[in-house]
Amino acid sequence: MSWAGRVLEFLALGFVLALGVLVFAVLAMFVIDRTQTGDAIRRNYPVIGRFRHLFTTLGEFFRQYFFAMDREEMPFNRAQRDWVSRSSEGKGNTIAFGSTRNLNVPSTPIFVNAAFPPLDDQFAKTEPMCIGPYARHPYNAPSIFNISGMSYGAISRPAVEALSRGAAEAGIWLNTGEGGLSPYHLAANCDIVYQIGTAKYGLRDENGNLSEDKLRAIAANPQIKMFEIKLAQGAKPGKGGILPASKITPEVAEIRGIPMGKDSFSPNRHPEVDNWEDMLDLIHRIREVSGKPVGFKTVVGAPEPFHDLFRAILARGIESAPDFITIDGGEGGTGASPMPLMDLVGMPIREAMLMVSDLRDIYGLHDRIRLIASGKLVNPGDVAWAIATGADFVTSARGFMFALGCIQALKCNRNTCPTGITTHDPHLQKGLVVERKYKRVAAYARAVISEVEMIAHSVGVAEPRQMRRRHVRIVQPDGSSKPMSEIYPRSAPLSTES
Repeated sequence: MSWAGRVLEFLALGFVLALGVLVFAVLAMFVIDRTQTGDAIRRNYPVIGRFRHLFTTLGEFFRQYFFAMDREEMPFNRAQRDWVSRSSEGKGNTIAFGSTRNLNVPSTPIFVNAAFPPLDDQFAKTEPMCIGPYARHPYNAPSIFNISGMSYGAISRPAVEALSRGAAEAGIWLNTGEGGLSPYHLAANCDIVYQIGTAKYGLRDENGNLSEDKLRAIAANPQIKMFEIKLAQGAKPGKGGILPASKITPEVAEIRGIPMGKDSFSPNRHPEVDNWEDMLDLIHRIREVSGKPVGFKTVVGAPEPFHDLFRAILARGIESAPDFITIDGGEGGTGASPMPLMDLVGMPIREAMLMVSDLRDIYGLHDRIRLIASGKLVNPGDVAWAIATGADFVTSARGFMFALGCIQALKCNRNTCPTGITTHDPHLQKGLVVERKYKRVAAYARAVISEVEMIAHSVGVAEPRQMRRRHVRIVQPDGSSKPMSEIYPRSAPLSTES
């Protein structure tokens, strides 16, 4: 037999064997599906019923790439992600042929352009703002836009390092998240906000309580500029943090002070804090030991707790106030969370920011307590809106995840992130090259700040913090728009006798 004939014979034999294996596999699946009792579809429709689960799993990815329009996806649409991607690469963000945004959707903010905006030589760069005037070491924060809390452990080593180096490059602060301070946060000389979660990771003694010795040692690092006490976060208001066992490496365990091999759960609140009086005591304690400004992060549920907080502050004296309050939106965040909490608990940032800003000013604490807005604020319009409502600073986590290369694979709560951002799998982490990604982080931050300043100039003010509610109109259900200052008018401050 010729050489060609032998090849054909070999190929034919291989085909028959492959066909036999395929037939055997189909028969095996048929028997398994027909006899199993857990899935009615597979029992009634053996083999082909398996495609339902496959298509359901793949559906979210097909919708993302092929079927959803630019403004349709959740939690972030393609237009939002593409803007971050282009700005991270330093590419132009100009578009042509008109906006794809539907400006008739109720609650859409529209900025009011000035008839005679400032000329190029009348612009002003945003000035640094002091936080914590009563601390021994106040923080003169240079940037209006900064990196929100993402813990080492929840995100990977190269992700933290890229964020650190990018923050230093752009001159913005980096929040550690509740997972403690890692060597990778210190990879560059960036400003750091140390978040103290309910489990006191990185600052806990052998009983899980706050260790003043560890606090003092951490605060001695000049990169640590502030401490943020986490009461609640948007992903899971009323529930502590969750770090799956699959993400707990020996290094993560050592930094946090937790055991290997099992999920790590934080308490749903600080055990020693039962009311606002206790909270103000804790703020004072941390500020006295550390010498640094101290504030807290929370999700808004109703106005009454903030009335109680501000009354307690006035009763004690304004020096007892938190130096800042971070308001997170209840619409969810980067953390793993039960769906009912992610979907249904806590006010969205669009309502919460207005409420807390008003209450702070009513009680005469505008110049004492800085407000930081957080929660799905990733594009310049989001940041500009927050500042117009009263925020002094804006922080973002997911925006910077997109800058790192996040593709919204929705696997943050597993150890299988395909971009290496939220996984400790060394093979997957190889995709995140720090030397490239930190430049994207810095470029994204600069682009947001630059375009927020551009919006401010467009509405007729010299810099972003001069924007007010009158500079924004809100689309109403009938398609018309009204000034935000009419829909949400500010109240006069309380008199000193109140």
